[in-house]
Order: sequence, then structure tokens, then C-alpha cells
Amino acid sequence: MKLSEVRALVRPAAPEFDPVRRRLARCHDVAGLRAAARRVLPRAVFDYVDGAADEEVSLAANRRAFREHAFLPRAMRDVAAPSLRTRVLGSDLAAPFGLAPTGYSRMMHPAGEQAAARAAADTLGGPVPYALSTVGTASIEDVGATGHPAWWFQLYVLRDRALTWALLDRAAAAGATVLDVAVDTAVGGQRLRDLRHGITIPPSIRLRTIADIAVHLPYWTAMVSGPALRFANLTLDPAAGPPTVAGLADLFDPSVTWDDLAQVRAHWPGRLLVKGPLGPADAKRAVSLGADGVHLSNHGGRQLDRTIPPVRLVRPVREALGDGPAVVLDSGIRHGSDIAVGLALGADLCLVGRAYLYGLAAGGEQGVRRAIAILHAELRRTMQLCGVTSVPELRTAGRDILVPAGGIPEP
Repeated sequence: MKLSEVRALVRPAAPEFDPVRRRLARCHDVAGLRAAARRVLPRAVFDYVDGAADEEVSLAANRRAFREHAFLPRAMRDVAAPSLRTRVLGSDLAAPFGLAPTGYSRMMHPAGEQAAARAAADTLGGPVPYALSTVGTASIEDVGATGHPAWWFQLYVLRDRALTWALLDRAAAAGATVLDVAVDTAVGGQRLRDLRHGITIPPSIRLRTIADIAVHLPYWTAMVSGPALRFANLTLDPAAGPPTVAGLADLFDPSVTWDDLAQVRAHWPGRLLVKGPLGPADAKRAVSLGADGVHLSNHGGRQLDRTIPPVRLVRPVREALGDGPAVVLDSGIRHGSDIAVGLALGADLCLVGRAYLYGLAAGGEQGVRRAIAILHAELRRTMQLCGVTSVPELRTAGRDILVPAGGIPEP
């Protein structure tokens, strides 16, 4: 090869001086976003995002369960123009995935929940759902003011019923389209990483934190210079000091029953999902009480450890409910192909939590947009390589396209 030919091949990229853009440009998958988040966050904060309950058995099992399935592609099909658009719970969506409810988002980045909502609203040229948690660090009204047309509010039923009903009234007034009622938090999960670090809102400055400040100075500078970190939608007693993550669960009502769900249904004017690791019987009961569907989730492994991975519940729950009620799935999704598995099993929509929080930590709103774009590209490519061009086609053809990872079962 001649020197002139070598020179033609060498095309150095223009230098990128923006550190956030430079960091995100090196992230090509969710694992890359996770690595970037780990570099910028203090250890305690990263472990809050990354960790789970007790021995973290469910955390690992959730991811493994997706890999129990393999794709059997449809050959020789025109996949030049796939569409990921779908309609779920009355909203037209740009893709069949969205951002799950996660607490304390401003602990990961000062832009927090509002940045995530803005990114979910238009990164793909149309909305994907964004769900605000009861224990969010941005107010219901602030998220509503982002203009997202398909945002949800996730409710923990509180001991204080007056505050519970007030939250519902505020969410409805602010434009939330779906209420996502969590039923797996009768007590708080035992999250050992958080207990060891003594996680509080706002983050505490301890002696062992000083060394962390030295290597994560931009994070602590942003925290100190931004608005005070607080639970924006809950009234807490300031005299009690900053609550721990575990202690906050004392606000939740452990006596909630199906009768309470009926009361929530009567109070909420919009669509309603019941969120938890629900089997077919509980899913049918939720729908019989007026739920518009179920959100299959084990809280990303953060509540009851050793819970069944929610992806294994999709097919039996879908068979129990039929085609009408919505089936939403989360827990363990780190790749667009995981979303394809969930849809092929019968889910209408998948939600991601850690995947977008890594992006938020790594780059604020830009990082969330990067996470959404990565998942969208992965899902689109997976669909094309499987020989399907639409979400309805993927769901309809699921039993043919999805086979056990160990091979095709005997007829």
C-alpha cells in the first residue's frame, strides 16, 4: 500500500471539547452508560442505582431470564422500513418502551426527573412513557410542566390517606395519563448496599465521604450548587432529620388490600395499572376491580429477593387476561433485544429503570436521550434481523420467532 493510500485511510475525528458529549460518544450500549455512570458517581450513589435487596439473587435472575429465549428469524422478508410505533393505554407512542418510575433521580444528576421526562417526550420524534415516582425529587407539577403528553404517576398507597388522595388529585390536574399503583412494598426491601452506605436524602457528608469528594468533585459541586434535594411530593417532619432510604418505607401502608385498590380506582379518573410480581390469578383480580392492565415487575430485584423474574410471568398472564388489558413489563431489561423478547411473549410495553438512570448520571438529559436512542436502535435492528417490521407483527408472531435458548422443542 502506498503512503498516499494510507493517508487517505487516516481520518482523525474532530476533537470534542464538551466533556459530556465526549463521554457519551464512547457509550455504545447500556453497559457503556453504566461504566460512565460508575466513573462520575460517588460509590454510595452508584450502589444505590446498581444494587438490589438482600443477596441480590433476583437482580441477577432477572437478566438471566431474558437469555432463556432465542430468536428463530424469519428469512427473506422485506425489512427496509420497520415501524416501532404503537398505541398503549390510549397514547400513541414512538416505541414500545418507556422509562420506569425510579426514586431520588436528582441524586444521580441535578436535572433529575424533569430531564428524563423531557427526553422521553421527544427523543424519538414522539413520546415514550415516563413514570414519576411518589418518592421523586421533582414535583408532580414540575413534571407536568415539561409538556410530556404520555407521562404516568406511580403511587405508593400511604398510611396518610388524605395525602394519598391529594397526590392523585394533583397528578390528574397536572396531566398524568396513567396511574401505576405499586403493590409490592408492604414493607421496604432490605437493600444492604444502602444500609452500609447510610444513604440519606440529601446525601450526608461523613468522614468517609471526604475522600469520595476528592475524586468526584464535579458531582458534589453540582449537588451543593443546585436546589436542595428533597422528596418533592411528600410532607416529612424536618425535626426527624434526613430519612434513610429504608426508613422512608415507614410512610407506606402495609395494611393495603384489594378493597383499597377499589378505592383508588374510584378516585382516579384515568387509566390504571397494578404494579408488582403478579401471577395470573392476581392479574385477573386486578382487572376485575377496574384496572386497565398490569405492570409486571419485581422492583428490579429491590423488594423481595428470590422473586420470580417478571419476564416469566408475561405469557401466563397474557393468556389469563386475553388481548384487552395492557401488560407492561420491567426488571432486567438492558438491551433492545430484551424488549423484543418481552413483546414476543405478549407484553404491550416494556419499561427500563437502571438503563436510563446510568445515562442520567453520565450526562443529564443528553445521557437519557442517549439511552433511549441506544435501546431504540437495538430493538429496531433486532426486529429487522428477525424478519418483522412492526410491533403488532412481533407480538402476533412471537411463538414462532421466540424459542427456548436450548433449541427448538420437539413437536
